[in-house]
Amino acid sequence: MENTLKGRIIKGVGGLYSVRLCQNGGGLDGDTVVCRAKGIFRHDNVTPLAGDNVVLLSSSEIQKNASDNKAAESGFVIAEIKERKNSLIRPPLANLDYIFVTMAAAHPTPILTTIDKLISIAEFNDIEPIIVITKDDLAHGEARRIADIYERSGFETFVISSVTGSGIDSIRSFTAEKLKAKTAAFAGASGIGKSTLMNALFPNLSLSTSDVSRKTERGRHTTRQVELFPISDELDCGYIADTPGFSMLDFERFDFFEQKDLPSTMREFTKYIGQCRYTKCSHTKEEGCAILEAVKRGDIPKSRHDSFLEINEALKAKKKW
Repeated sequence: MENTLKGRIIKGVGGLYSVRLCQNGGGLDGDTVVCRAKGIFRHDNVTPLAGDNVVLLSSSEIQKNASDNKAAESGFVIAEIKERKNSLIRPPLANLDYIFVTMAAAHPTPILTTIDKLISIAEFNDIEPIIVITKDDLAHGEARRIADIYERSGFETFVISSVTGSGIDSIRSFTAEKLKAKTAAFAGASGIGKSTLMNALFPNLSLSTSDVSRKTERGRHTTRQVELFPISDELDCGYIADTPGFSMLDFERFDFFEQKDLPSTMREFTKYIGQCRYTKCSHTKEEGCAILEAVKRGDIPKSRHDSFLEINEALKAKKKW
């Protein structure tokens, strides 16, 4: 007899997907099975992602012992991917509620344009960005300078040090309050301390970590693929994702969003949109632009508008195929 089960993809590697079972009303909920996806997804150019809510079909009774991957794989197949709330290209995740945009105050030096690109992608996809600045112990003044930019722009911002423990309690309280039944990811460049922070917040994860090269200021990619981790054993506990580090988000290569969408992804621009002298103001150089005036007054941080200009140029240069 064919069984139908519901679950959520928590990891995908080499065409094999780990699915945590849920919403089935039986003793299997909370178990994890390993399976493949039906070939129809390849024909439709759809790739299952970590975070996807899926329907599994089984031709045999569920094996409760899923420790044997080959045995667990043999009886199940992903037959349906439920409608997504959102999906990201990089990091490749679906159905996110929060993204902890993480950077180091120093070593490696943060590239704010890359940070702002990730924030804009999150905003476009209705994902709430949370700003986390690590390594406060190495460069406290720089950490506070960066924090001021994002606090003024309207983002929840945390300055922390995994060495001294400063700021950890604040972000721990935030995650305890906000993440129940939600899905969140930590994302940012390699070597900034994402995995170290996640281990401090969720000790049961035991994620691997590595140091930053003194010569290149780059971290080794200790996280090899996106994986969702249940925050507790409760079925509605919520999930947290560690993601592979990256240093570039290419707006010309990938379809994150269109040029016309960019202003609405900068939340501090919102109250000024519609107040410019010209109806079709690009917010780049026009006289009477309310956003440019706000930058001059210091109401909008200059670095945020600089990022807007860079992203705008990349989107303008993107070829329409």
